[in-house]
Amino acid sequence: MKDFRVGIIGATGMVGQRFATLLENHPWFHVTALAASARSAGKTYEEAIGSRWALTVPMPESMKKMPVYDAEADLDKMKELVDFVFCAVNLPKDQVKALEEMYAKAEIPVMSNNSANRGVPDVPMIVPELNPEHADVIPAQRKRLGTRRGFIAVKSNCSLQCYVPLLSPLRELYGLNKVLVCTYQAISGAGKTFERWPEMVDNLIPYIGGEEEKSEQEPMKLWGKVVDGAIVNAERPLITAQCLRVPVTDGHTAAVFASFDRKPDIEEIKKIWDSYTSIAQEAQLPSAPKKFIHYFEENDQPQIKTARDLEGGMAISAGRLRPDTQYDIKFIGMAHNTLRGAAGGAVEMAELMAVKGYLD
Repeated sequence: MKDFRVGIIGATGMVGQRFATLLENHPWFHVTALAASARSAGKTYEEAIGSRWALTVPMPESMKKMPVYDAEADLDKMKELVDFVFCAVNLPKDQVKALEEMYAKAEIPVMSNNSANRGVPDVPMIVPELNPEHADVIPAQRKRLGTRRGFIAVKSNCSLQCYVPLLSPLRELYGLNKVLVCTYQAISGAGKTFERWPEMVDNLIPYIGGEEEKSEQEPMKLWGKVVDGAIVNAERPLITAQCLRVPVTDGHTAAVFASFDRKPDIEEIKKIWDSYTSIAQEAQLPSAPKKFIHYFEENDQPQIKTARDLEGGMAISAGRLRPDTQYDIKFIGMAHNTLRGAAGGAVEMAELMAVKGYLD
């Protein structure tokens, strides 16, 4: 695989920081440009971050003295320096959409961590282990945008990773028709630490703006099909969700209840999860977990502290699978929200795009 020059837009935020650390020693992708808002432009990365470095791993030495560009005003400079960009900006949706289209129309592919373009039918929302075929809409998107190589691809909402990958192979085999999910989401999903958000210590907030809608709607796009250059959302299952913010640094957990057209056997499900592989594993994408799903038999597992970092934070964990009195089955799912669910998932998506030739 050839080397690619990579930019990070929104490099000063928590997800941007994750991108920086994940890409520090990436075998294919090399960071050559950093961009953020106008207030950070002209500073070094170290100066722009100041005391706001939010991760336990240190800032990459190779990036500390890199200049931070204005994500909007310095587009021409970014175009000189990069082959594609990761985007993790904190802006209103209409501004994010305009920014990402501006880069795509400048022939810079955009791997987005933002939600602004997730609902656009010809913008693929890809989890490489689940729906790699959705990349097939890119030629149609390029035609709409009038580009040769520029396009936008997005990752899904971070909370989906703790339950949708566990339901996907079961949906294909047994006909998933109804799902109830409650997610318990870490404070890093709000871009926060306990130092910045002391009110979350010993607290739980039973509402996260927009999360329940995303949890109910976005799986339907992941499970959709490409038809005539657009992704047509799946019509089933019916999903209802509640999303809670909990006092955890990293890692989202889901309590899931599901019913099927054909009721699966509990031991069959465990075998399906244990043996699940995809193009991500077959192509040996650098960020892909060797084992995608880890199932725990112990009743008190998976736990955040011991499971969130499995496979570099890119694995999905599951446990407590059992029959339910109202639904066919119930189980617990867990995933690292800023790795599997955010920056790591976007990097893996870019690796898939590289393998498929869309970044050439």
